[in-house]
Amino acid sequence: MASFEDIAAGFQMFDRDGRLELLLDYSDQLPPLPEAYQELREAGLNMVHECQSPVFLRPEVREGTVRIIADVPRNAPTARAFVAILHEAFDGTTPDTVAAATDYPLRDLGLADLLGAQRTQGLSAIYQRMKHAVAERTHTPINGRAT
Repeated sequence: MASFEDIAAGFQMFDRDGRLELLLDYSDQLPPLPEAYQELREAGLNMVHECQSPVFLRPEVREGTVRIIADVPRNAPTARAFVAILHEAFDGTTPDTVAAATDYPLRDLGLADLLGAQRTQGLSAIYQRMKHAVAERTHTPINGRAT
């Protein structure tokens, strides 16, 4: 597991094309959806509707540990890669780590100016959904702000 800051630093080491290639490399790293959650996904629950791709995202907190449960089809590599980054950075951390995380993940990854407006909006919605779900489950303020 790498922190979001470490992942972002890795992205910043590359030029535009290198960052896009690294992003797509992450699309192979999203773990499969646990079988226990497949029925929820098939029922259309926990979907990020602001994203054009069908993104199932169910952040949970178990015994003080964040779990990122997610599924994104392989034919949506950008969204899948971004969710894989969130899984790598936040699965197994604490709610405080999620709450204190950047408000500008796409900027920090060096992707904000590389992606179109619709993708940026969708990926931002995924990130905000994760942060707010963790905050709601633990009553943890996001970056010092109550939810």
